[in-house]
Amino acid sequence: MPKRTLQGVVVSDKQDKTIVVRVDRRFTHPIYKKTIRRSKNYHAHDENNQFKAGDTVWIEESKPLSKLKRWTVVQSDKKTA
Repeated sequence: MPKRTLQGVVVSDKQDKTIVVRVDRRFTHPIYKKTIRRSKNYHAHDENNQFKAGDTVWIEESKPLSKLKRWTVVQSDKKTA
């Protein structure tokens, strides 16, 4: 089974080697047909502490690294200058 990848925005980088990523999803309500936004936070492993709050990142499923961390950062959409 392939690993899932999600795109989200870093909301916290205060922990060492860990970032908190908010992943938003949009779907249509089954009865009212209104578009609804829901978000969920994921703890992801950031080995070099290179991502800051506000960065857009891709995260990938991994083995459990701690009590809450089950994701690792794959790549970032930020521009490197």
